[in-house]
Parts: sequence; structure tokens; C-alpha cells
Amino acid sequence: MAEAVKLCCVACGQMNRVPAAKLAAGPKCGVCGAALADGRVFELDAAAHDRAVRGDDLPLLVDYWAAWCGPCRMMAPEFAKAAKAMAPAVRFAKLDTEAHPAVAQRAAIRGIPALVLYHRGREVARLAGARPAADIAAFVRSHVAAGTG
Repeated sequence: MAEAVKLCCVACGQMNRVPAAKLAAGPKCGVCGAALADGRVFELDAAAHDRAVRGDDLPLLVDYWAAWCGPCRMMAPEFAKAAKAMAPAVRFAKLDTEAHPAVAQRAAIRGIPALVLYHRGREVARLAGARPAADIAAFVRSHVAAGTG
């Protein structure tokens, strides 16, 4: 059997097994049909955050942000560019710290924007402050290449 990776559908919460060789083909959730690794930035709620952080086999970069934060809003298009560039090897997601303060507190977010890279249930690295897409991609590559992948 081909190697499979587990991915959480952020739309319905279902865990999906996807053959690693088919990640570039745009896999969809077996329950709701939502895209799983298409290079878009996913919006997370508390339950999807916890499930994806714990269950995803692919590296997951989460942007902890808030709508009132100017640097967060300025970085959003750069974060989206990096997500497109790194798909399907890395998934990108955002969590609104104003809407989900308990999650931000559990993740020890002290300032925003804050990028936290997770892989297979553990935090790998953090990056604080607004960054251009090239810096975000380089940050992820340096930690994925260093043994998370």
C-alpha cells in the first residue's frame, strides 16, 4: 500500500487519509468534499485548530492574528502567496485570536502576528512579526528540511 498522510478537513473536522503520491492532485475530504491541500489559507476555529495540530501528518503553519492588527492585515496577502508556493507539502491556516482567545492562550501567543509551525502533533518553530512571502517560505523550508518532513 502506498504511503498515506492524514489531513484534517477544516470544514467538517473529518480526518482523511490521502496517498502521499496524490497530494498534488488536489485531494478532497471524503465526507464533505472540501479541498484538503490546494494552497489556500484555511480559517480555523478552536476545534479545527486542535484537531489539525494534533492529527495532520503534513507540516502546518498557523498564523495567529486579529482583525484590528495592522501588521496582520498587511501580511495576509504575503501569507497567502507563501501558502500557494509551498502547496501541497505544507498547509497554511489562520486563527483569529480575538474570536478564540483560549486557543491563543494555550498556544502561548504573546504578540501578533505570530507564525507557529506544527508537525505531527508538536510545535516545531515560531516566527514573530509581519514577514514577506519569501521569508515565510524560507522559515518553513529551514525547519522542514531540518527534520520535520
